[in-house]
Amino acid sequence: MDTQRELLIEQRVANDAKSPLVAYLLLIFLWGFGVHRMYLGRWMSGLLMLALWGVGWLLTPVLIGWPLVGFVALWCVIDLFLIPGMIEADKADIRRRMR
Repeated sequence: MDTQRELLIEQRVANDAKSPLVAYLLLIFLWGFGVHRMYLGRWMSGLLMLALWGVGWLLTPVLIGWPLVGFVALWCVIDLFLIPGMIEADKADIRRRMR
């Protein structure tokens, strides 16, 4: 019975977990908007990324927005490597809630 419960939990994890493909597509196509972070449940950092990206681009005509745009672009490059860990954390959270 315990093995069956574990199988049901893993099936639920597989069905409810966020898709790495969707996360990467959001990151690649919507880059600095932070939508990939919001999709992965990290709303605050996603909204912060969106705000910095928007303010950065608004201030680029006076040349003080470029550091913000560069910071968010670097953050996105780093997120390329962090997405698998974010998805595993999401799966662990689902498992913890199921037990």
